[in-house]
Amino acid sequence: MTPRRRFWHVAGAGTAFQAGSAAVDSATVMSALVYQLTGSAVAVGAVSTILRLGWLLPQLFVGYFAGRGASSMPFYVVGAFGRTAAIAMLAIALWVGAKLGGTYAALGTVTLVLWVLYAFLSGIVGVPYNDIVARSVPSERRSRMLSIRFFGGGIVALLVAALADKLFRTLDFPISYSAVLGIAASLMLVSSFIFTAMGEPEQAMPTKAATSFTAYLREGAVTFRDDPVFRRFVFAQWCGGAVLIAAPFFIVAANRLGVGLENVALLLGAQTVGALAGNPLWGWWGDSRGKLSLMRGIAVARMAPQIALLVLLLIPVPPEAAMPVLLVVFFVLGALANGLTIAVIGLLMEISPDDRRPAYSGYFNALTAPAFVLPLVGGLAVASLGTWIVFATALAAAIGQATFLVRIDVRE
Repeated sequence: MTPRRRFWHVAGAGTAFQAGSAAVDSATVMSALVYQLTGSAVAVGAVSTILRLGWLLPQLFVGYFAGRGASSMPFYVVGAFGRTAAIAMLAIALWVGAKLGGTYAALGTVTLVLWVLYAFLSGIVGVPYNDIVARSVPSERRSRMLSIRFFGGGIVALLVAALADKLFRTLDFPISYSAVLGIAASLMLVSSFIFTAMGEPEQAMPTKAATSFTAYLREGAVTFRDDPVFRRFVFAQWCGGAVLIAAPFFIVAANRLGVGLENVALLLGAQTVGALAGNPLWGWWGDSRGKLSLMRGIAVARMAPQIALLVLLLIPVPPEAAMPVLLVVFFVLGALANGLTIAVIGLLMEISPDDRRPAYSGYFNALTAPAFVLPLVGGLAVASLGTWIVFATALAAAIGQATFLVRIDVRE
């Protein structure tokens, strides 16, 4: 397969997955689903925490085993098709539960259990995806490829958001969510087939593998100690993870501002349009000005949504005035989310030695995982102090992330 065809296979698979993941977005669809099933701010906080920890924690182990094996693709197959099955099971569970008259409490428990399964199976994908993409797409084209992925995925996600809005307004709860999750599973299945169909390029050089898992962990500690760029990037990502303490509570704040949860698809649509609008900028910026420069710019821009929500919550406004502001906030959140993904993936690939890329991905994601427990802590804080506290914390964390990124010099 030619490099050009690999480029488009990766972009096409990403497009389908991006559209599918929009239909299970943790900050809108899943937060709204869990909130309606449980009525608990702690459970809503758990949605984002489960997703991030599930994505990050398995990568430490996958990084070790992928580094010892001859191929990364088998790990991708298990994770990609497994997470698709988890979302399909959740869609079926909601439909069956609704038809059989299951209680919301029971459906809420099933939803969280299957969400845990989805998250951890997704985590298996991270290391092999980074490794295969880095070998398939040259560095100077990666930001462009990711921007195409997000742009194409955003176009399809807009259609998904429009369909979701119709389903939310015409079908009974939770049948409407079952239908939306069924769409998500179908798109994820398409993505998995497109990516695996391209096969895996050969290694340019043999991967350096640790002799044992203990040695692998020891090498990770040495890498953290001796590689200043890697270490500062980890510190910056700790702060970046703390910014996400507010992520699942934008939808809760919208509800408390009088904007009903029946408008969740409109907010998802604004988020998707923002993701589309930002992609050309992020693709150009990452390839032309560098991944570190892009990362710094995104870190500064992440302060804006937190400030906007603090103003809305502390200065009472009528719902009809809050809605336009929230649409702008979700537009910005969508744009920044894609830019952040492009920057983090691109910068991690750039600072990882070619012969240790699976290990570096495993170390990085495992080391940064603890920060992503904070949305669950945010749920406890919201329950006791009010919604404003998570946005104030996220603002402070965004400032911290920008500060650490300024201290990174990729020439070290």
